[in-house]
Amino acid sequence: MRLARPLARVAVIAAMAATLVAGFGVASASADPSAVPRFVSLRTAHANARVGPGTGYAVLWEYRRKGLPLEVLNEYGNWRRIRDAAGDVSWVHRALLSSRRAASVAIWIKKPIALRSAPEPDARVRARLTPGVVLSGLMCEGRWCRGTAAAGDRTGYVPQAKLWGVYPGERFG
Repeated sequence: MRLARPLARVAVIAAMAATLVAGFGVASASADPSAVPRFVSLRTAHANARVGPGTGYAVLWEYRRKGLPLEVLNEYGNWRRIRDAAGDVSWVHRALLSSRRAASVAIWIKKPIALRSAPEPDARVRARLTPGVVLSGLMCEGRWCRGTAAAGDRTGYVPQAKLWGVYPGERFG
């Protein structure tokens, strides 16, 4: 009887660990859209980034790029604590954010990356994208993302690992 109890405890701990690991798994299109953290985009071409969650807090800077990908880190009422691709953190009102997904070429990538005609490393190059270029209309399948470059005239595929605005292995769209 004494052996059964430690084995049961081990089984419970293993089940809890599996649940915990599953909780950190890859997000998908069916994931909770209000989960934190999550990626969103800027709904407007102008948004004040504030020190705290309210209009009484000082403005740190202004975002001036509609569709800019941002990561929601926390929520307080109608305010969202967000992080941008540069790692800067601030507060923005939720009305200024959209659930539409976008991503930017990661700023730590030093060379332009290829926007390809198909999700294959040797597919035809449609354009070269420099760090910071935003892709909208994003759909990701875990390794590649399909999107339209900021100018709106080039659609193609980019390796997911070279984008900021999507989690590793994430699938949606």
